[in-house]
Amino acid sequence: MNTSSTGTQRQARAVRLGPRSLAALALVSAVGVAGFGWPFLAPPASALNAHAQDAPWLFAGLLVLLVAVVAATISESGLGPKAVAMLGVLAATGAALRPLGAGTAGLEPMFFLMVLSGRVLGPGFGFVLGSVTMFASALLTGGVGPWLPFQMLAMGWFTMGAGLLPGPHRLRGRAELLMLAAYGFLAAFAYGTVMNMAGWPFMSALASNISFDPDAAVPANLARFLAYCLATSLGWDLGRALVTVALTLTLGAPVLRALRRATRRAAFEAPVTFSPPPR
Repeated sequence: MNTSSTGTQRQARAVRLGPRSLAALALVSAVGVAGFGWPFLAPPASALNAHAQDAPWLFAGLLVLLVAVVAATISESGLGPKAVAMLGVLAATGAALRPLGAGTAGLEPMFFLMVLSGRVLGPGFGFVLGSVTMFASALLTGGVGPWLPFQMLAMGWFTMGAGLLPGPHRLRGRAELLMLAAYGFLAAFAYGTVMNMAGWPFMSALASNISFDPDAAVPANLARFLAYCLATSLGWDLGRALVTVALTLTLGAPVLRALRRATRRAAFEAPVTFSPPPR
């Protein structure tokens, strides 16, 4: 039985993203954009309580959509037990890394692993990995709540973005690490900013200068939101970004080699052919 071709043996390939996977990702991302950006999309007269009450429904709907993403990716890419096992191992590792820096100025080492995993395994697998990792870490730390679907979406986008970076088969060495470090730095701030959008509309009304005003125009609320980010999360996001850069530059090369070697051995997309029995 031959399980891999010469090209597959020499080069790790990211998990392919087919039409159904793209459709599922587009749908879950659309739900995410609406869930995060409703303060800037809804009319000024919209009620805040409606969003808070809908959070559990968003959580339930997100789980259904994530199952659809996983099913579409497996069916279209031919993922077998090895790929599912790798997903489980990486998600468990990321979930175990997250509590190491919990509550300490944004020192979250799991982010660098998500960047490298998304780079090697591609955007579709990366989105699923990021979402599942955040869900597993919430179960591990007892962080299950209305905020969890937002964390799963944001981490899915974070990991997927690494899989969309250019030169997945050509760029190697120091140049690749620098690109991944730059992406990790910027994406760490983007993750924090997106997560701020989930909680900002429900902050205490006492902080009137930076809280969400349902009667204000979009530019005014945008200015309040930027002030809120600067006042509450800039230091945390900077810590996350710097840790991601430092770990990517110091540990990125061996981790990338290990991920690519595991991907080649798993032969996710290798054709399987059976030789006729000897006569």
